[in-house]
Amino acid sequence: MKEENKSKWLDAHHDPVASLYTFTQCLALSDIKADGDWKLVIGNLGIDNYVTKLKVFQGTTLIHESTLLDLPNGVVSFYMDTHEPRTPAIAVCSGPFIYVFKNLRPYYKFSMPTIDIDPSEQDLWTQVKQDKISPFQMWERLESLKNQGVSLTVRSLKFTQLDYSKPLILKAYVETFQDSPLKKQPVITCMNTLNKSSSDEDAVSCLVIGTENKTITILDPAAFTVLKTMKVPSVPVFLIVTGMFDVEYKIIASCRDGKIYIFKRVNVVPKLCIELSSQPVGMIRVNKNIVVGCMDETLQCISDKGKRLWNIKLPASVMTMELLDYTVKGVSAVLVALSNCTVHMYQDRHLVDVIQTPDVVNAMKFGRFGREEGNLILTTRSGGLIVKILRRHADLDVKDVTPGPPMAQNVKLNIPKKTKLFVNQSIRERENPVAMFRTFQRDLRLFRLNTARQFLHILENNNSPISCDPKDPLKISAQVQGIGPVFKLNITLQNTSLTNPSTNLCLNFDYNPRLYSFRKSRIPIPFLVPGLDYIFDILVDCKSEKGISDDIKVLLYRTGHLLPLLTAVISMPENRATIFVPNNSDSLEWNGNEVE
Repeated sequence: MKEENKSKWLDAHHDPVASLYTFTQCLALSDIKADGDWKLVIGNLGIDNYVTKLKVFQGTTLIHESTLLDLPNGVVSFYMDTHEPRTPAIAVCSGPFIYVFKNLRPYYKFSMPTIDIDPSEQDLWTQVKQDKISPFQMWERLESLKNQGVSLTVRSLKFTQLDYSKPLILKAYVETFQDSPLKKQPVITCMNTLNKSSSDEDAVSCLVIGTENKTITILDPAAFTVLKTMKVPSVPVFLIVTGMFDVEYKIIASCRDGKIYIFKRVNVVPKLCIELSSQPVGMIRVNKNIVVGCMDETLQCISDKGKRLWNIKLPASVMTMELLDYTVKGVSAVLVALSNCTVHMYQDRHLVDVIQTPDVVNAMKFGRFGREEGNLILTTRSGGLIVKILRRHADLDVKDVTPGPPMAQNVKLNIPKKTKLFVNQSIRERENPVAMFRTFQRDLRLFRLNTARQFLHILENNNSPISCDPKDPLKISAQVQGIGPVFKLNITLQNTSLTNPSTNLCLNFDYNPRLYSFRKSRIPIPFLVPGLDYIFDILVDCKSEKGISDDIKVLLYRTGHLLPLLTAVISMPENRATIFVPNNSDSLEWNGNEVE
């Protein structure tokens, strides 16, 4: 058999009757006992609500089961503290609750904060308790509220699903729950983790939770308190989280409205919205790009800036997606499970492998399992479990066999990684490290010395537009208007003091008399009230017709003093008009026509 026809995967295990019914969000690989032997954690939905369990596999052996009270929506492994040994915890979101397991034992239960109940719904339950309305009347009004788009509690929704033609059933339901307080808690739809203050693999992580209430909540891992809540325009179903909470992070949320919203640390509303061609089925992040599988049988790649990079039409519907991050070879690829019993592997937009499966794959997870890197765990629609191992010598090079542009367009140029100049500089640095370091330190100290001298010169000569003297807290700014040859200078003065006015001031101008002439060379300023802006206008004539410009300094003096209090430097624009100013005339001449 030729090398290219060999499979890239080893078949490690196949159990067609494992009775595992789950999704990708409910799979996690974790070193639960901190012994280097990674386990497979599965939130099993079962065939009905009575067999929902959290299962833990060591290799192919089931070593632990915990009963769950409701269907799981997500399973993640995270570190809650810095205690040794570094034992991770398992978080399982189910309904409005998060169940935390540590050392395979129940550790903590967190309930999502309650939501305000609609006053109309609360009033109906109060009236039926006081026998002011009948259960059938309450059923009709609750149905009307639901049709109007009012968000009802779970109790009211279940009541509206009862048969209204049977009053005894309605009355029995009301009598059962009328004395219990009416509560409304958000249902969790997705969950992920965010490192708190370190990027290490075993760093303490926060939980990032998306809810049916169109919110994304970040929880503190130690006290399980809400650190931040962000509002989303639609219900989030997939979350991608990068960065650190205490430094900078980015949350990418794919929602039911077919759009992707991007949040950053400083945002509580989405910074960017990306619209997809249809609703998303799966979403992963490869490097700095977002790859989304949609219901219209397409695989789309979008940059984190919102630019669409490529779009691939798939042969069947997308069931689920997973990231293949094989650090041993530095390979990142996208695994897409399709409804035709195949799993496609893509690098960028190139198909590099196709895995045939005996049944449709519902969930898959890639990562370290046991002590072996590069494991792919698959669960099928009939409840089977498949484990594959990526071969160490598997050829994952891109071989584009799909129709399109020629392969030559994707070949990188043969550019040497290290030029001769780089090698020579490296040899020079190795031979003269001490001399180069001393030279760098000397230049750095000279740079700091010159900067300090210039700053001292500015303070001594008052060359700053803001006064540093507490006795005269003044501020000056200037603007230029016009295209020439006559410019208008707008000079703004402000006394930033709270109580003391400024008196006996004047404005002078320092300029090149061969280029400019001022209508006024001095502007007296008798009095400045604190907190008000004073604007002074003056006209400047440009004498040059050759497009020459220079700087003009605006100096603020106090009468009787030699040094200025403030200085503003104006970079004058070039004279862009054909008008010129005669020396001995008050009129302007332009193309032979006299303008007053």
